Amino acid sequence: AFTLWVGIMGMLGFHRVVSNGCIMTYMYPTYIPVPPPSDMSVTKYGLFLYHEGWRKIDFDLQLVKLSGVPVLFIPGNGGSYKQVRSLAAESDRAFNGGPMEESFYQEAFLSIEEADYELDGFGEVVVNREVNIKDYLLDAKAERQYPNHLDWFAVDLDGEHSAMDGRILEEHTEYVVQAIHRILDRYKVSLEARSKEGTDIGQSLPTSVILVGHSMGGFVARAAVVHPRLRQGAVQTVLTLSSPHLSPPVAMQPSLGHFFSRVNRVWRRGYEHKRARLASISDAAVDLSHVVVVSITGGSRDHQVRSNMASLDGIVPPSHGLTFGAPGMLNVWLAMEHQSILWCNQLVVQVSHTLLKIIDKKTGQEVLSRPKRLAIFIANLRSALPQTFDWIHAEIPFQLSALQRVKKSSLLSRTEGDQAFGATKNHDGQFACPKLAMWSDESHEKDLYIETPVVTVLAMDGRRRWLDVKKLGSNGSDHFVLVTNLLPCTGVRIHLWSERGKLTTTGEQSINDRLVEVTRKMVQLPAGPAPRQIEPGGQTEQASPSGLLHLTPKDLHNFRFITISVAPRLTISGRPPPAASMAVGQFFRPSDGSRIVSPWWLLSSAYKQKELVFHENHPIVLNLSISVSMGVLPLDVDVKTLGCGIKDSVFVNQQAGDTGHASLCKLRCFPPVALIWDPLSGLSVIPNFFSETVTVDSSPALWDAQHASGETTILFMMDPHCSYKVNMAISLSSAVTRFQLVHGLQIAGFTVAILLFVLMQQARAWELDQAVPSVLACTEYTLMFPLPFLVLTAIPLAIYSVLGFLASQATPSFISFVLVSLACYGFASGVVALLAIGTQVVFYATAALQVFLKTRWQIGEGRLHMPSLCSHLNRLSDCKVVLIVKCRSIFIVAFVATILVFFLHPALGLLILLLAHTWGCHSALCSCLAACFRSHLQQKGAIQSSKQSGEAQMVPTRVDRNHEVSRREVISFGDTQREIFNYHHGLLLLHLIATLMLFPSVVAWGQRLGVDQTSPWFFDSALCFGIILHGLFASKADINLPIFPLPRILGQSHDSGLSVIYAVAGLYCYLAGLALAPYRAFYALAVIGLMTSMFRILDTKGTAKGDFNAKRYHFHRH
Repeated sequence: AFTLWVGIMGMLGFHRVVSNGCIMTYMYPTYIPVPPPSDMSVTKYGLFLYHEGWRKIDFDLQLVKLSGVPVLFIPGNGGSYKQVRSLAAESDRAFNGGPMEESFYQEAFLSIEEADYELDGFGEVVVNREVNIKDYLLDAKAERQYPNHLDWFAVDLDGEHSAMDGRILEEHTEYVVQAIHRILDRYKVSLEARSKEGTDIGQSLPTSVILVGHSMGGFVARAAVVHPRLRQGAVQTVLTLSSPHLSPPVAMQPSLGHFFSRVNRVWRRGYEHKRARLASISDAAVDLSHVVVVSITGGSRDHQVRSNMASLDGIVPPSHGLTFGAPGMLNVWLAMEHQSILWCNQLVVQVSHTLLKIIDKKTGQEVLSRPKRLAIFIANLRSALPQTFDWIHAEIPFQLSALQRVKKSSLLSRTEGDQAFGATKNHDGQFACPKLAMWSDESHEKDLYIETPVVTVLAMDGRRRWLDVKKLGSNGSDHFVLVTNLLPCTGVRIHLWSERGKLTTTGEQSINDRLVEVTRKMVQLPAGPAPRQIEPGGQTEQASPSGLLHLTPKDLHNFRFITISVAPRLTISGRPPPAASMAVGQFFRPSDGSRIVSPWWLLSSAYKQKELVFHENHPIVLNLSISVSMGVLPLDVDVKTLGCGIKDSVFVNQQAGDTGHASLCKLRCFPPVALIWDPLSGLSVIPNFFSETVTVDSSPALWDAQHASGETTILFMMDPHCSYKVNMAISLSSAVTRFQLVHGLQIAGFTVAILLFVLMQQARAWELDQAVPSVLACTEYTLMFPLPFLVLTAIPLAIYSVLGFLASQATPSFISFVLVSLACYGFASGVVALLAIGTQVVFYATAALQVFLKTRWQIGEGRLHMPSLCSHLNRLSDCKVVLIVKCRSIFIVAFVATILVFFLHPALGLLILLLAHTWGCHSALCSCLAACFRSHLQQKGAIQSSKQSGEAQMVPTRVDRNHEVSRREVISFGDTQREIFNYHHGLLLLHLIATLMLFPSVVAWGQRLGVDQTSPWFFDSALCFGIILHGLFASKADINLPIFPLPRILGQSHDSGLSVIYAVAGLYCYLAGLALAPYRAFYALAVIGLMTSMFRILDTKGTAKGDFNAKRYHFHRH
């Protein structure tokens, strides 16, 4: 019942509609077909060139005018080539409109691993070996127009489901390689045509194509890069949108998982061996030193491809590959669904400008330097917030000591007013504002000297605030943070002073006056909706912050003062300016605002809501460190304002939540902002945070976890003038949905493992001459504590711990791994139990109906004297064809299933096997019920026959080496048929799961039915043929040969046969589930089929020679 409830709640959660905040992208698309070359065979796929505009154009002329940077879009599973329209349309607008306006916020910087920086013996950064990245980025920002436009191409893959079939995925890869070559050749043809017409303007030919792939199209792009027939250097940049890289989203088909493994193996070898000649995609290494791969994930709302699947960790090194989450991307800040990532305007615009920025102004084509391209992607897509709060480690050391180095060279000789409001002359300082970002000073006598640790700015008043670092930062409050909605450089500027400047009579400063500007150390925050302004000055609430400046003790070292200079703003119609500008700064101690949430405290919130109260004058930054990952434990968090810090207000006695109280607090305090950080899924920022369900797209207990993702950080930024109450509780409905979403593949692998453990117990019961238990009884037995539950679960977990200890990469928390794995195991056991109960009810109902109808027909036949019908049925049963079918049923099933497996689809062959199992279960159960019915009638005396005590029975015996009598003296015919049903039932459920795992592939095959006549992959067919062998040769329990002698226990020796094989296969499937690769269960099932067929052949030969010592005979005489 619990499993059923969890399943229903999870399915309902998948269909819950949640607004994502994306803006729709609009366009005027035209798709120009690119004709294939004359030597190319006709294919069902196609290639198109996108053109933006509503006017009618000449297709041939557009192909001749090709002169931009080629970009190839690859659609995903079931996608269309028309999905390129959003990216292509915004790229055209971005090129015509020029680069975005510079914001002067701090940009994210490269780590040592990403930028290939080197350190000398003193810990200083040595100049990059290839390029000066910083100078290149500054030059790129100075450009007012992009050097060239983007030519967007798209491949038409006929809407095929590439996520469900490995053969389709490989065919798509081959066609993309052909499309890349056709695009590059098309540019040569276009250049030659323009040269003949005299319209060539000396543009250089592109030598590479930028690949942009959505969903499975991203993996196809990576597979094309390492394809053996791709030209050298034809692809240098790959951008993927919500694409799986580590494993397929539906890792059920063996060929699909095998293709993923092959491609990833070649990518890993490509970085291990920098220079190697490529021979084949399976075993050779390709030079990937020039390729940059960028993966953008959708976040927690993407249910098809989760962040751990889209991560490049372990495949592409940080110096060549980047992974960005859409919730933490600059100017995006949104989690989005799998399809909306293609049209979400916030993301599409940012990606379009980023791709245009990697165009070299000298050549008009893609930048050849890999570090430059990497730096451009980081500067335009990654937020600097994780680096500000030290969530990303191993940064370049010069960022930490930049203020000190700038300080040494920042001697200024200007008036005090110029220092505050003018442009800093030291342009070598990386945090200084440029000359153009300056405002005029109206007065030099507007300085304010702040005596409290908190400073507040409520309007652009043109004043400068002085804060004494030594005085206000005492008692451990050595961190300073400023939260504001004023733009850096144009609205506010921050300087650090060694000493406060003194004006002389001549207007010159003293020689000791030195300052360092840190304005551009401010990082960007996503601003919430602007407050309503009924009229100028009629503000009803504080504006949402858009910037954050955090200065650590290292930054403030050797400085005495901080100045916050606010730009002046003109009045409107004689009235004061609207008070929509704000800034709040504070000296604080980080430990005062840090709270550690224990796992037990968090789990108890599922039953009772937990509260955290933050009183007035609290730190502006409140850090909640949650000891368990919120990947499967989403939190419902509510933030309520308790007080606003105004003692004499008429609303002072009103409670939180009242209309007057809420209005006053909105006017007094800025809206809270929440920063959620998870090492795997990255950053999420939620402005105007009052009531949200906090979820991170993390996987705390997966086999391939690359980060210690067992901890989530929630950082609140709240106005220190107000007091708040934070209510937290686990969202059970969201937790159930996340559990199924994150661990669905793990549960699938565990389900196969449990069914193999069931067959193990049934086979062992046969070997010990005991009654064969039912599937439900075996499933219940696997959950018995302490044995065998600990044995079946502790061994795989012990193997995991050993591998995790030996591996160099970080592994998740062992406790969380064990708990989540046990939960998955219990859920999988519930799934098996539900399947067993459901199918058993159906079998019993149909068997009871057949026995009832047959009995009634026989009674009616005897009363109505209808021998003619019985004679006709007997004649039909004596027909030669029917006799052949009865005698050769196994051969016929094997023949039909084999034909379907190798020539149509493997799942169809398994379907024939399921029908055979179903008939076996039905026949055995009908015989069992009929025998029980006759026995019941005999006991009541309803039927008088010559057989007083039923049918004669023979004692079943085990004929072994010692010729001992079996422990089971009497077995009735009904009991025997029930055991046969139990055994067939276990095989049926096991092979039913295997067939269901191939169902997505059947859907993809059905789409191509009548179009594609190719045979299925031999790899899948061979594995399914092994499963068919298992189903046919193991359909009788007497296949269990005692071939494994076990050591003596308590003076007795026991031999084991197929039960040991089932046990080993179950453990292997358990590990496959932990690795999120349930398709590997096909390997184990195929090996079992091969071994059972060998056992049957040996058994047949032994019977022919008269050797009965190796077999137990279980027979009856009736």
